[in-house]
Amino acid sequence: MRIVGLTGGIASGKSTVSNLFKVHGIPVVDADLVARDVLKKGSGGWRKVVAAFGNEILLDNGEVDRAKLGQIVFSDPGKRQLLNRLLAPFISSGILWEVFKLWMKGFKVIVLDVPLLFEAKMDGWTKPIIVVWVDPETQLQRLLARDRTSEEDARNRINAQMSLDLKRSKADIVIDNTGSLEDLNEQFQNVLFEVKRPLTWTEFGLSRQGAFSVLLSVTIGVLICRKFYNNGL
Repeated sequence: MRIVGLTGGIASGKSTVSNLFKVHGIPVVDADLVARDVLKKGSGGWRKVVAAFGNEILLDNGEVDRAKLGQIVFSDPGKRQLLNRLLAPFISSGILWEVFKLWMKGFKVIVLDVPLLFEAKMDGWTKPIIVVWVDPETQLQRLLARDRTSEEDARNRINAQMSLDLKRSKADIVIDNTGSLEDLNEQFQNVLFEVKRPLTWTEFGLSRQGAFSVLLSVTIGVLICRKFYNNGL
């Protein structure tokens, strides 16, 4: 199985690239969706976060007010680190479960869409790593246009993440999304070709088909050895 890492920054266009993978039939495990699940009312993640941040972050229905929690953690690095520390085990487990389900279905290539791929040390799970990059000014202007927020809030959100230039230096593949949607689609076709190339033997061995092949080979080997052993007796 080939597990492709996809990351970027807020307003870089990572979600657009993620959707392009889905359109082309490649399943995507979205860490943001997993994170929403682990914060659902009554879950283990919900209890940890409410205990740490108080009932003030809850809506009337008891669910976490994600916008309010976001304002708190994006303006305070210490609280942001605390939140990440509390939720990391739940998110990692959720991602692994989603990967396992796709493995059981026989998919040979999947994409892990993780905004904090490097920060959460998940880059070691993935190869190749794709970073969707834009220059800082483009990122800021797109975020302001998208969220209709203040420039101070937008900068806080951008600065709360690892810089895109640093992420780019750690990438195997970089998608430059400073241009038009047509430019992005053209780059994506090249990325898709790379992602869908034949699996290496190691990747095949990690796929469900590879595991079954190994199991079948071992079973046949055991039966042959047993036959020779019995004939020798």
